[in-house]
Amino acid sequence: MSGPFLAWTLGESRQRLADELRQARSISGLSGRQLAQRIDISQSKVSRVESGVTVPSLPEVRAWAEAVEASDDLREYLLALTQATHTNVLRWRADLAGRPHIQDQIEQTEREARRILIFQPSVVPGLMQTAEYARLVFRMFEERPYEPDELYAAIKARLDRQLLLFDETRSFEFMITEGALRWRPGSMSLLAAQLDRIGSLSTLSNVEVGLLPLADQAVVPHSHAFTIYEPGSPEREEFVNVEMVHGNLQVLVGADVAAYRRRWESLGRNAVRDDEARGFLHRLADEMRQSA
Repeated sequence: MSGPFLAWTLGESRQRLADELRQARSISGLSGRQLAQRIDISQSKVSRVESGVTVPSLPEVRAWAEAVEASDDLREYLLALTQATHTNVLRWRADLAGRPHIQDQIEQTEREARRILIFQPSVVPGLMQTAEYARLVFRMFEERPYEPDELYAAIKARLDRQLLLFDETRSFEFMITEGALRWRPGSMSLLAAQLDRIGSLSTLSNVEVGLLPLADQAVVPHSHAFTIYEPGSPEREEFVNVEMVHGNLQVLVGADVAAYRRRWESLGRNAVRDDEARGFLHRLADEMRQSA
């Protein structure tokens, strides 16, 4: 989730693919318009592919290679490069090298989105965490032990990100399981305060919170956390960030992004929202306070 975390900032393999496709077309003598006609895509998409803004599909790259009469070796290289470009794995160890946190890079990605959809099955999303909850989560991060001043900087940066929630030009949707709400990094009273915080944020006009109670029959598994970013600019395409133990997996292309869209919609069929969700949070917080 550092600089390379930004799917809207070109990764190495993505830029290389764009350069190779542009060079192959140029050598063939075809204009962007001529190529677009031959492979049945728009001229604007050819431009977006060659600038690295859009990642083409494997069938489109096959058609591109055929249209420019690429050699067998170049064709195989372009297809392999396309497969590598469809997903990026960004490892925590590399991303955190030489820095205490990457919250500012995440904030940059969030600022460039007009709508963000966050599914979290195991922990309260960072954009909703209280300062003490965030402190305890950062302390548990095994890939990066924190010195006191580094911990302070990471917490402050995470809380600064939360200011975006109050920007009404953006919208945020959260889907949180009861398991994530009950996961307790500290005291019961701390968790009750965290639940109150979620309830308060859910009243913002541009924030929607869906909760997934354990008592309800599940529609789909509560697999892993993921975030869908919808871009604020027509030159960019939406992508998905998937949280894993060793790093983040970026899902950048068409059919794979659509699979996460379908999962989001399926999860939403089980979610309680608005006053019902706030009532659920209130009852759960009362339970925590009684336990405390």
